[in-house]
Amino acid sequence: MRDSIFHILFVWYPYVCVSAFIFGSVIRFDREQYSWRASSSQLLRRRQLAWGSNLFHVGILFLLLGHTVGLLTPKAVYTLFLTVEQKQYIAIVAGGIAGTICFIGLTLLLHRRLLDARVRQTSTYMDLAVLIILWVQLSIGLLTLPFSFAHSDGGVMLKLSGWAQGILTVQPVDAKTLQGLDWPYLVHLVLGMTIFLIFPFSRLVHIWSAPVWYLGRRGYQVVRTRRDLTAHTSRSPTQHPAE
Repeated sequence: MRDSIFHILFVWYPYVCVSAFIFGSVIRFDREQYSWRASSSQLLRRRQLAWGSNLFHVGILFLLLGHTVGLLTPKAVYTLFLTVEQKQYIAIVAGGIAGTICFIGLTLLLHRRLLDARVRQTSTYMDLAVLIILWVQLSIGLLTLPFSFAHSDGGVMLKLSGWAQGILTVQPVDAKTLQGLDWPYLVHLVLGMTIFLIFPFSRLVHIWSAPVWYLGRRGYQVVRTRRDLTAHTSRSPTQHPAE
């Protein structure tokens, strides 16, 4: 029974979450791009929002980058520069700092969202669910730090990176290899996959609306001065520009 549960959670469930994340995002971007919104409440309690939002976004960006590089970089690549133990120590220190910053910011956002009556009225159940799931995920992520110190040889890190790389290359490892991990690691993995699952169905999807498309835009933008606009509007509709 235990083997079946681990196989479902760590072999099948990742592909369900990734599929929902990719296809759900593509469908929503194609069909509902102009209807989704960030549902910002920035006009209410702005000071706490500014601190919370900035701390959260700085922390979460570093965590996403660190998790991506840390889990998906093959051992043969990073051992050219670092030992496994050194990489483990860097991950603990960097992850701890970024996680703490993100946790403080998210706690401010969640406190504002729950305890300010005006902000609470602008929130949906999905808004609250996403914030709570993220807060729990960060809490458990910070809880894994003492366990990581206890496994300073990097053995747990190698198991987790092997699992992630196996999922990415569609060569999943035997789920039994994860059964010896401490419970915070397992819960952290399941909640992380669940966030990808609900991503397309929450306000998180507005991330895809970031204006990065302008970086690759070709051609020139025609800009008219106020004098050009004044001359154009004052000209008779039947008058030819050359007259």
